Amino acid sequence: MSAPTGRRRAIAKALTALLPLAPYADMERIRADAGSVHMKTLPPTIAVWLATIAHVRHAHTDYERLLAEGYDRDSARFFVIEQTNEVLTRWRATRLLEEGDEEE
Repeated sequence: MSAPTGRRRAIAKALTALLPLAPYADMERIRADAGSVHMKTLPPTIAVWLATIAHVRHAHTDYERLLAEGYDRDSARFFVIEQTNEVLTRWRATRLLEEGDEEE
């Protein structure tokens, strides 16, 4: 049981380091996503980054609306990079999204 607990601690530490001012509700969602089964083979810092980008994209940008309007995923992702980075900047993220760099 120590490995999952250690991983949870590592995810919490990576999340706090990446997003010092993110709202609690957003951090909890990102923490849960980073700890999910499909992320378990990734290092905690990468799992947190990918979970963060996915969460911000879906919850804080026009991504879903663009998809509904018929844009493909790559185009919709491209069009919300600026909105994503605005949210990350508000949260004082230590990293911002660049075109094509989220697919680690």
